[in-house]
Amino acid sequence: MNDPIVLVLVAILPSIVVFLTAFYLIKQLLAGRAAERVAEVRKDDHKQVLPLRLQAYERLALFAERIAPGALLLRVHKGNMSARMFHAELVATIREEYEHNVTQQVYVSDKAWSKVRQAKEETIRLINLSYEQTGDTPSGTELSRQIFENVSRLSHTPSQECLVAIKDEVRRLF
Repeated sequence: MNDPIVLVLVAILPSIVVFLTAFYLIKQLLAGRAAERVAEVRKDDHKQVLPLRLQAYERLALFAERIAPGALLLRVHKGNMSARMFHAELVATIREEYEHNVTQQVYVSDKAWSKVRQAKEETIRLINLSYEQTGDTPSGTELSRQIFENVSRLSHTPSQECLVAIKDEVRRLF
């Protein structure tokens, strides 16, 4: 027992055990506090970002409503427009509305934004198809009639599908 190495180990070993225990406990305490701070920052971010996200969903819902064929035709049609002029004006209006709302994609999921883009493209496709069916000689009223006729054949409009996706996402936020 008088071996100097054993005496040093007997003297140092309890100190090492106490040091390691204290180190582990302090590390756990600091990790817990860091996790609390991260949670608090996320909560604060959520309070600030949630209104922006809701506003983005509102704007995209308004976009979907504004490019719905019925609302779009009534808003854009002016008396004595040719089908060619009316077609150009409808497509330009849809693209303008889309460009006005393109920044909202930052706040919504990829799925929702995909539905918005799809609604725009399918509505333009519907207008183009209707224009091809009427040609450019008839009046804008004839183009409107053809668009309404084509819409009536659909089970749901691209805008309706977009609105359903937006509403589903907003419901998941709460």
